[in-house]
Amino acid sequence: MFGRLKEDIRTIFERDPAAKSYLEVILCYPGLHAVICHRIAHGLYRRRWYVAARLISQISRFFTGIEIHPGAAIGRRFFYRSRFRNSYRRDN
Repeated sequence: MFGRLKEDIRTIFERDPAAKSYLEVILCYPGLHAVICHRIAHGLYRRRWYVAARLISQISRFFTGIEIHPGAAIGRRFFYRSRFRNSYRRDN
C-alpha cells in the first residue's frame, strides 16, 4: 500500500512541472487525495461493502471536487490533474 502511494507521489512530481516538492504534492494536490480515497473505496467495493465505498467516494468528491466511482479500476501511475475553468466577467 505505501509502495503504491510513494509511486503515485513520485509520478505526480515527475509529470507536473508545477510541482516544486514532494511535500507540496502530498498536501496540495486534490488529484492525489482523490486517488487515495478511490483506492480505499475500491477495496471496499470489491468486498461488496457498496454503501461504505460510495460514502467514501462522496466524501472525497466533497473535499476534492473529483468523483471516481468506487467500481472503476484505475491503473498504476494514474495522474489526475484537475483543471478548473476560470470565468472572468467583463463589464462593458
